[in-house]
Amino acid sequence: MNSPEPGVSPVLPRAATLHSGVMDMLFTMLGGKGMSGLLKTGTAILTTLLVLPALLKLFIVTVDEGWAAIRTRNGKPIIRNRPQRRPSARAGAVGEVVVLHPGSHGAFPLFYWYKLIDVRCRATDLPAREMTGSSGHQHRVHASFEWRPIPTGSDLRVFELDVVNVKERASNIVGAALRDVIRGLEGAELPHNDEINTRVIAASAEEVRRACGVELVRVMVTGDALTDGYLLSTALRDVDRGAQAVAALHALN
Repeated sequence: MNSPEPGVSPVLPRAATLHSGVMDMLFTMLGGKGMSGLLKTGTAILTTLLVLPALLKLFIVTVDEGWAAIRTRNGKPIIRNRPQRRPSARAGAVGEVVVLHPGSHGAFPLFYWYKLIDVRCRATDLPAREMTGSSGHQHRVHASFEWRPIPTGSDLRVFELDVVNVKERASNIVGAALRDVIRGLEGAELPHNDEINTRVIAASAEEVRRACGVELVRVMVTGDALTDGYLLSTALRDVDRGAQAVAALHALN
Protein backbone atom coordinates (compact mmCIF):
# COMPACT_ATOMS: atom_id res chain seq x y z
CA MET A 1 0.00 0.00 0.00
CA ASN A 2 1.30 3.41 -0.97
CA SER A 3 1.73 5.88 1.91
CA PRO A 4 2.47 9.58 1.77
CA GLU A 5 6.07 10.53 1.89
CA PRO A 6 7.44 11.68 5.21
CA GLY A 7 7.13 15.48 5.77
CA VAL A 8 4.32 15.94 3.20
CA SER A 9 0.77 16.53 4.55
CA PRO A 10 -2.10 14.78 2.81
CA VAL A 11 -4.26 17.00 0.54
CA LEU A 12 -7.96 16.93 1.56
CA PRO A 13 -10.69 17.31 -1.04
CA ARG A 14 -12.16 20.83 -1.50
CA ALA A 15 -15.72 19.74 -0.47
CA ALA A 16 -14.45 18.37 2.83
CA THR A 17 -12.65 21.65 3.55
CA LEU A 18 -15.79 23.73 2.91
CA HIS A 19 -17.93 21.40 5.04
CA SER A 20 -15.47 21.71 7.89
CA GLY A 21 -15.51 25.51 7.62
CA VAL A 22 -19.33 25.68 7.71
CA MET A 23 -19.49 23.40 10.75
CA ASP A 24 -16.91 25.54 12.55
CA MET A 25 -18.93 28.66 11.80
CA LEU A 26 -22.16 27.06 13.10
CA PHE A 27 -20.45 25.90 16.30
CA THR A 28 -19.08 29.41 16.76
CA MET A 29 -22.52 31.00 16.28
CA LEU A 30 -24.14 28.55 18.69
CA GLY A 31 -21.58 29.36 21.28
CA GLY A 32 -22.15 31.90 24.05
CA LYS A 33 -21.15 35.08 22.25
CA GLY A 34 -22.51 33.91 18.90
CA MET A 35 -25.94 33.04 20.31
CA SER A 36 -26.13 36.36 22.12
CA GLY A 37 -25.37 38.26 18.93
CA LEU A 38 -27.93 36.20 17.00
CA LEU A 39 -30.63 36.95 19.56
CA LYS A 40 -29.83 40.65 19.49
CA THR A 41 -30.01 40.73 15.72
CA GLY A 42 -33.32 38.84 15.65
CA THR A 43 -34.83 41.09 18.31
CA ALA A 44 -33.81 44.19 16.39
CA ILE A 45 -35.38 42.84 13.18
CA LEU A 46 -38.66 41.92 14.93
CA THR A 47 -38.79 45.31 16.61
CA THR A 48 -38.30 47.07 13.30
CA LEU A 49 -40.90 44.97 11.45
CA LEU A 50 -43.61 44.53 14.09
CA VAL A 51 -43.30 46.74 17.13
CA LEU A 52 -42.48 50.09 15.51
CA PRO A 53 -45.41 49.98 12.99
CA ALA A 54 -47.79 49.07 15.84
CA LEU A 55 -46.57 52.03 17.89
CA LEU A 56 -46.87 54.37 14.92
CA LYS A 57 -50.53 53.37 14.48
CA LEU A 58 -51.23 54.76 17.93
CA PHE A 59 -50.19 58.19 16.70
CA ILE A 60 -51.82 58.11 13.24
CA VAL A 61 -55.51 58.35 12.38
CA THR A 62 -56.47 57.08 8.91
CA VAL A 63 -59.75 58.22 7.36
CA ASP A 64 -61.04 56.26 4.35
CA GLU A 65 -62.81 57.70 1.31
CA GLY A 66 -66.50 58.29 1.93
CA TRP A 67 -65.90 59.09 5.60
CA ALA A 68 -64.91 62.06 7.70
CA ALA A 69 -63.73 62.24 11.30
CA ILE A 70 -64.31 64.82 13.99
CA ARG A 71 -62.07 65.19 17.02
CA THR A 72 -63.77 64.41 20.33
CA ARG A 73 -62.94 64.53 24.01
CA ASN A 74 -64.85 62.33 26.46
CA GLY A 75 -67.19 61.38 23.63
CA LYS A 76 -68.14 64.99 22.79
CA PRO A 77 -67.03 66.87 19.67
CA ILE A 78 -64.32 69.44 20.26
CA ILE A 79 -65.33 72.95 19.15
CA ARG A 80 -62.48 75.14 17.97
CA ASN A 81 -62.13 78.09 20.36
CA ARG A 82 -59.14 79.82 18.78
CA PRO A 83 -57.75 80.31 15.26
CA GLN A 84 -55.21 77.86 13.90
CA ARG A 85 -51.55 78.79 14.00
CA ARG A 86 -51.16 77.82 10.37
CA PRO A 87 -54.36 78.76 8.52
CA SER A 88 -55.30 76.58 5.56
CA ALA A 89 -58.17 76.28 3.10
CA ARG A 90 -59.66 73.32 4.99
CA ALA A 91 -59.06 74.69 8.46
CA GLY A 92 -62.24 75.35 10.41
CA ALA A 93 -63.10 78.71 11.92
CA VAL A 94 -63.69 79.45 15.58
CA GLY A 95 -66.92 77.82 16.80
CA GLU A 96 -66.73 74.89 14.38
CA VAL A 97 -65.82 71.26 15.06
CA VAL A 98 -62.39 69.93 14.09
CA VAL A 99 -62.78 67.83 10.93
CA LEU A 100 -60.34 65.31 9.45
CA HIS A 101 -60.76 64.58 5.75
CA PRO A 102 -59.79 61.31 4.00
CA GLY A 103 -56.11 60.52 4.48
CA SER A 104 -53.65 59.92 7.33
CA HIS A 105 -53.35 62.43 10.14
CA GLY A 106 -51.09 62.67 13.16
CA ALA A 107 -53.04 61.99 16.37
CA PHE A 108 -51.25 64.27 18.81
CA PRO A 109 -51.83 64.35 21.69
CA LEU A 110 -52.57 60.66 22.00
CA PHE A 111 -55.56 61.01 24.33
CA TYR A 112 -57.64 62.96 21.82
CA TRP A 113 -60.16 60.56 20.28
CA TYR A 114 -61.93 60.70 16.94
CA LYS A 115 -65.42 59.84 15.74
CA LEU A 116 -65.95 58.60 12.19
CA ILE A 117 -68.95 59.97 10.26
CA ASP A 118 -70.32 58.32 7.13
CA VAL A 119 -70.69 61.07 4.51
CA ARG A 120 -71.94 58.82 1.72
CA CYS A 121 -75.33 59.39 0.10
CA ARG A 122 -78.43 57.81 1.66
CA ALA A 123 -82.19 57.89 1.00
CA THR A 124 -85.18 58.56 3.25
CA ASP A 125 -88.84 57.92 2.40
CA LEU A 126 -91.39 60.62 3.09
CA PRO A 127 -94.72 59.52 4.58
CA ALA A 128 -97.54 59.33 2.05
CA ARG A 129 -99.34 62.67 1.87
CA GLU A 130 -102.55 63.87 0.24
CA MET A 131 -101.87 67.12 -1.61
CA THR A 132 -104.17 69.39 -3.60
CA GLY A 133 -103.18 71.02 -6.88
CA SER A 134 -104.19 74.49 -8.03
CA SER A 135 -107.07 73.09 -10.08
CA GLY A 136 -108.53 71.22 -7.10
CA HIS A 137 -107.17 67.77 -7.95
CA GLN A 138 -106.17 65.83 -4.83
CA HIS A 139 -103.06 63.63 -5.19
CA ARG A 140 -101.87 60.92 -2.83
CA VAL A 141 -98.08 61.27 -3.20
CA HIS A 142 -95.33 58.83 -2.23
CA ALA A 143 -91.90 60.48 -2.37
CA SER A 144 -88.35 60.06 -1.11
CA PHE A 145 -85.24 62.22 -1.00
CA GLU A 146 -81.50 61.53 -1.06
CA TRP A 147 -79.11 63.38 1.24
CA ARG A 148 -75.61 63.24 2.67
CA PRO A 149 -73.68 65.01 5.45
CA ILE A 150 -71.40 67.84 4.36
CA PRO A 151 -67.84 67.34 5.74
CA THR A 152 -67.16 70.89 6.88
CA GLY A 153 -66.67 72.18 10.40
CA SER A 154 -69.82 74.31 10.45
CA ASP A 155 -72.13 71.73 8.83
CA LEU A 156 -70.92 68.82 10.96
CA ARG A 157 -71.41 70.90 14.08
CA VAL A 158 -75.09 71.31 13.13
CA PHE A 159 -75.31 67.63 12.15
CA GLU A 160 -73.78 66.38 15.41
CA LEU A 161 -74.79 68.94 18.02
CA ASP A 162 -77.80 71.00 16.93
CA VAL A 163 -80.19 68.32 15.61
CA VAL A 164 -81.50 65.29 17.51
CA ASN A 165 -83.01 63.50 14.50
CA VAL A 166 -81.73 64.73 11.13
CA LYS A 167 -84.10 62.53 9.10
CA GLU A 168 -87.24 63.87 10.78
CA ARG A 169 -86.21 67.50 10.49
CA ALA A 170 -85.10 67.21 6.86
CA SER A 171 -88.26 65.23 6.02
CA ASN A 172 -90.46 68.02 7.36
CA ILE A 173 -88.64 70.69 5.35
CA VAL A 174 -88.65 68.67 2.10
CA GLY A 175 -92.28 67.62 2.59
CA ALA A 176 -93.39 71.22 3.08
CA ALA A 177 -91.51 72.30 -0.06
CA LEU A 178 -93.03 69.42 -2.04
CA ARG A 179 -96.51 70.46 -0.89
CA ASP A 180 -95.93 74.04 -2.02
CA VAL A 181 -94.70 72.86 -5.42
CA ILE A 182 -97.66 70.53 -6.03
CA ARG A 183 -100.11 73.19 -4.85
CA GLY A 184 -99.02 75.35 -7.77
CA LEU A 185 -99.50 72.61 -10.38
CA GLU A 186 -102.52 72.27 -12.63
CA GLY A 187 -104.11 69.18 -14.09
CA ALA A 188 -104.78 65.65 -12.93
CA GLU A 189 -101.24 64.41 -13.64
CA LEU A 190 -98.01 65.39 -11.92
CA PRO A 191 -95.07 66.49 -14.10
CA HIS A 192 -91.88 64.49 -14.66
CA ASN A 193 -89.61 63.83 -11.69
CA ASP A 194 -86.87 66.05 -13.10
CA GLU A 195 -89.13 69.09 -12.94
CA ILE A 196 -90.35 68.29 -9.43
CA ASN A 197 -86.78 67.59 -8.26
CA THR A 198 -85.51 70.93 -9.62
CA ARG A 199 -88.32 72.91 -8.02
CA VAL A 200 -88.14 71.23 -4.61
CA ILE A 201 -84.32 71.48 -4.37
CA ALA A 202 -84.45 75.15 -5.36
CA ALA A 203 -87.06 75.76 -2.65
CA SER A 204 -85.55 73.77 0.22
CA ALA A 205 -81.85 72.91 -0.29
CA GLU A 206 -80.51 75.98 1.53
CA GLU A 207 -82.94 75.55 4.42
CA VAL A 208 -82.04 71.85 4.77
CA ARG A 209 -78.33 72.69 4.92
CA ARG A 210 -78.80 75.52 7.42
CA ALA A 211 -81.11 73.54 9.70
CA CYS A 212 -79.60 70.05 9.40
CA GLY A 213 -76.06 70.39 8.05
CA VAL A 214 -76.71 68.03 5.13
CA GLU A 215 -76.84 68.33 1.35
CA LEU A 216 -80.13 67.63 -0.40
CA VAL A 217 -79.10 65.57 -3.42
CA ARG A 218 -82.38 64.59 -5.11
CA VAL A 219 -86.15 64.46 -4.52
CA MET A 220 -88.20 61.79 -6.28
CA VAL A 221 -91.92 61.06 -6.46
CA THR A 222 -92.06 57.27 -6.41
CA GLY A 223 -95.84 56.99 -6.75
CA ASP A 224 -98.94 59.15 -7.06
CA ALA A 225 -102.67 58.74 -7.61
CA LEU A 226 -105.83 60.77 -7.31
CA THR A 227 -107.34 60.24 -3.87
CA ASP A 228 -110.47 58.14 -3.34
CA GLY A 229 -112.25 61.12 -1.83
CA TYR A 230 -111.57 63.25 -4.89
CA LEU A 231 -112.71 60.51 -7.29
CA LEU A 232 -115.87 59.93 -5.24
CA SER A 233 -116.74 63.62 -5.11
CA THR A 234 -116.14 63.93 -8.85
CA ALA A 235 -118.38 60.95 -9.51
CA LEU A 236 -121.13 62.41 -7.33
CA ARG A 237 -120.92 65.74 -9.16
CA ASP A 238 -121.17 63.93 -12.48
CA VAL A 239 -124.26 62.08 -11.27
CA ASP A 240 -125.87 65.32 -10.14
CA ARG A 241 -125.16 66.93 -13.49
CA GLY A 242 -126.66 63.94 -15.24
CA ALA A 243 -129.89 64.25 -13.24
CA GLN A 244 -130.07 67.95 -14.01
CA ALA A 245 -129.63 67.25 -17.71
CA VAL A 246 -132.43 64.64 -17.66
CA ALA A 247 -134.75 67.08 -15.82
CA ALA A 248 -133.98 69.80 -18.39
CA LEU A 249 -134.87 67.44 -21.24
CA HIS A 250 -138.16 66.51 -19.56
CA ALA A 251 -138.98 70.20 -19.13
CA LEU A 252 -138.45 70.80 -22.82
CA ASN A 253 -140.88 68.03 -23.65
